[in-house]
Amino acid sequence: MTKNVNWFAALKSLWVGGFIVGMYALFCLLLRSYQTRLMYFPSPELAQTPVEFNLPYEEVTIPVRGKAGGERLHGWWMPARGKERGTILYLHGNGSNISGNLGQAQRLHELGFSVFLFDYRGYGKSVGGFPSEKQLYQDADLAWTYLTQQRRIPPQRITLFGHSLGGAIAIYLGSKHPDMAGMIIQSSFTSMRGMVDANGNYWMLPIDWLLTERYPSIERVRSLQVPVLYIHGTSDSVIPHSMSEALYAATPKDKFLALVPNADHDDVATIGGDRYDQILEKFFKTASIP
Repeated sequence: MTKNVNWFAALKSLWVGGFIVGMYALFCLLLRSYQTRLMYFPSPELAQTPVEFNLPYEEVTIPVRGKAGGERLHGWWMPARGKERGTILYLHGNGSNISGNLGQAQRLHELGFSVFLFDYRGYGKSVGGFPSEKQLYQDADLAWTYLTQQRRIPPQRITLFGHSLGGAIAIYLGSKHPDMAGMIIQSSFTSMRGMVDANGNYWMLPIDWLLTERYPSIERVRSLQVPVLYIHGTSDSVIPHSMSEALYAATPKDKFLALVPNADHDDVATIGGDRYDQILEKFFKTASIP
């Protein structure tokens, strides 16, 4: 009788163990398959337009060739008033859309630059599938091609501004176009794996297998040949400022780092105030950007 009880107990333990392992495997598969839903938070609604910021602008539509269903990018071209210093290609972060980035675009515009602000597919009025790393790179390439081929702007007069996730996309573009004027990378990260490690809550998961969205900025900056300014708030609650310090350390030359005391993830320019503008102007001057 005792042997029967032990046999049933062992069988029950195996069943429970198998159930736990199965649920763990299912959870991992779901994370791998749906991780983009945890990384990208696009909004379809444009809360405001350049009109509210007294900015001149043109609506821009860029078709995505080779894609059925009319996939396209939407953006705003905001030409400089008076003599133009150059063009800023603005790459925004993983949330909202271009309408949530007009304040920063206005600041760059007031410094004498034309600004091209566009949405990745899935954001705002841009049409296409749900965002992914590969797709965002493609969209950035399309925006670059639009500026250099349709508007015939020389690469030497284009500066990238990338905020947060947009910083990783800017670094991708910068590694492909060493003839651009320069890059401003604000509040960005070393890699998505670095973000997972910084979080510290996923030690029990097979991250290297799970993670398909990688954004390996820390590897790409090692080969950069363009001037780069890294800006980060010291009180950033989303991405630690140590990541900008690591990117700066890994960049071989023509690099600049500015930490803004007490600034969080989205208020670096506001908290920095006049000093923030001075940081930008010093970078433009040192990097010989008109």
